[in-house]
Amino acid sequence: MGRSWTLITQLHAIAGPATTLLYPLYASVVAIESTSKLDDEQWLAYWILYSFLTLLEMVFQPILQWIPIWYDVKLVFVAWLVLPQFRGAAFIYETYVREKVIKKYVPNLLQSSPNAKAKAKFVTFVSPNKGGQEAY
Repeated sequence: MGRSWTLITQLHAIAGPATTLLYPLYASVVAIESTSKLDDEQWLAYWILYSFLTLLEMVFQPILQWIPIWYDVKLVFVAWLVLPQFRGAAFIYETYVREKVIKKYVPNLLQSSPNAKAKAKFVTFVSPNKGGQEAY
């Protein structure tokens, strides 16, 4: 059992960086080179969420070190974000960021500035909306 346990431990240690960094880096380069915007959104959303998760981990490290399954939970969550079958990063972006944050806060920020019309045109241009609806 000693050798097989060592092998399992080593694979477990390699799975984290491969899932969180290596595959997303490769897929991001492929997405940049493709003409589809769908994969660009997935990988941009992934890097935003991964950065946020890393920041939360740094802040809550003293608490997380007492949770023995934290690494495994994080690995499963990141695999859900990364795997193309689930498109978890794009789902979270569509469900929470676009629907809750952008539609709620961006119009208020735009209206309070002196160049509100120019900024509104820019935001409408940059943020894709579905079905021809206004972004806000």
